[in-house]
Amino acid sequence: MSLQETLSNYVKHAVKAEFSIDLETVEFQATRKEFAGDITVVVFPMLRFIKGNPVQIGETIGNYLVEHVDDVKAFNVVKGFLNIEVSDAYYITFFNSVKDDNTFGFVSPKADEKAVMVEYSSPNTNKPLHLGHVRNNLLGYSVAEILKASGKKVYKTQIINDRGIHICKSMLAWEKFGNVETPESTGLKGDKLVGNYYVKFDQEYKKEIQDLISKGSSEDEAKKNAPLLIEAQNMLLKWEAGDEKVVTLWKKMNGWVYDGFAESYKNLGVDFDTLYYESNTYLLGKEFVAEGLKSGVFEKEEDGSVWCDLTEDGLDKKIVLRADGTAVYMTQDIGTAIQRIKDFPDVGGMVYTVGNEQDYHFQVLFLILKKLGFEWAENLYHLSYGMVDLPSGKMKSREGTVVDADDLIDDMAATAEEISEELGKLDGYTNEEKKELYKTIGLGALKYYILKVDPKKRILFDPKESIDFQGNTGPFIQYTYARIQSILRKANLSDATFSAEIILHPKEKELIKQIQLFPEVIQNAAANHSPALIANYTYDLVKEFNSFYQNVSILGADNDSEKALRVQLSHVVANTIKNSFGLLGVHVPERM
Repeated sequence: MSLQETLSNYVKHAVKAEFSIDLETVEFQATRKEFAGDITVVVFPMLRFIKGNPVQIGETIGNYLVEHVDDVKAFNVVKGFLNIEVSDAYYITFFNSVKDDNTFGFVSPKADEKAVMVEYSSPNTNKPLHLGHVRNNLLGYSVAEILKASGKKVYKTQIINDRGIHICKSMLAWEKFGNVETPESTGLKGDKLVGNYYVKFDQEYKKEIQDLISKGSSEDEAKKNAPLLIEAQNMLLKWEAGDEKVVTLWKKMNGWVYDGFAESYKNLGVDFDTLYYESNTYLLGKEFVAEGLKSGVFEKEEDGSVWCDLTEDGLDKKIVLRADGTAVYMTQDIGTAIQRIKDFPDVGGMVYTVGNEQDYHFQVLFLILKKLGFEWAENLYHLSYGMVDLPSGKMKSREGTVVDADDLIDDMAATAEEISEELGKLDGYTNEEKKELYKTIGLGALKYYILKVDPKKRILFDPKESIDFQGNTGPFIQYTYARIQSILRKANLSDATFSAEIILHPKEKELIKQIQLFPEVIQNAAANHSPALIANYTYDLVKEFNSFYQNVSILGADNDSEKALRVQLSHVVANTIKNSFGLLGVHVPERM
């Protein structure tokens, strides 16, 4: 039982004994730095049930706690705030219980609990991954890891958008202008090669539009009638009809892209348990439209199109089947969700990591699935996030000005190299060790900078700022971890034993209190689908450790018991940093 739970029970007993009132809840908060105390009971909410002066009420409860709770050694009341001082023995007992637990804070999944499926990435196969995909992948992967640590079984998945007019644009441009180029013949990653032809299509298409406008067409007419677009539309019809030549080209170019994606995912440090392809799922969902018509969830219009009327739910009418019987994205998403539950019967909920421009789409999707009667539809969550901008402005794939994910990762490593060389921190490293370290620092900086921000907020990503070795950055935290490893190499951890009666230095106590929060932070981050809670907790832990490091001597402590405690504390802090950064997908170097 946590300190807060124990104190809550005793505060309720105190109120019952002294005021004959049954309190349902007790409100706590952290004690303000300027007052003595480790945890604070807020008295004001009790005034609804207890008549009297909040200071006197606080004094009465405080006296009861000192008398009845061994771990409460003193208290003070400031206005309506009861500040409680907890004994060193309580913190030492807690610390002894966790110091050898390398997975402290993590919960194992229960055998009978339903799993969660987390979808992220879900790229189009006509271009490489870009900065927007980076935020998506980092968020999805991290949320999956946090859910796992909170005690859930998790499947990571994506749906690859491998069909449609955008794919045909790249295919057509390669066919017309590619001179049979391949990734092997050009030395380019497959996704980059295919992306170049998506840009090429747009360039040639614009030329045709201008040509038609110069011959008297309006801009709208020119955009619709440009020969290249018509050819791409015809190619899509051929693909849908199973034309052998088109399907072969589609498979070949998508294969190039998948190889490129695999390399990017490896560089980024994310993975998946299962993959879905739009080419296999775009016909799913139609059978459920038929069932929805029977049950009255959907209604058919005179032209044959099928709609879901959500006006009573505060939304609008949504089409789920066109008049010609073809599916729309909503139909496909309905079918894919249902298919996933069929494929993984132990899944009881899903998380969709998709940008905030799709907020309405997911509101509608989840509501339709509930109306169709699926229990698991109550456990669907849209992990909505804001866009990522660079100081240079927004990105556009068609024009080829997109910020490529691979280039960004390389640039981050180069920036890490530049700053590390300036600081002169890497004497005695081999070139290979330096290269690996630059990648660890650069990628850590990128991931931390993106994940420390609440997912819903838009980000302006500044590579230089992210690699600062001071402040709320990945490299600052990595550097602290490496510093602790240096201390531990000089100390003998296995011989480090300390007395149970040791008197804690205030900095030791604060550090133990910060460690104690880790399990609760994991559960909160899982409940809120927010890696930012983990990131900012880790920064707070590191700040607390650095304050401890500056105020007490670890290896030069006054006696062996003190030294042992401080070495053990340093070890647990390092392990917590490593585990929390692991939840963010960030590696920590043993030395820097």
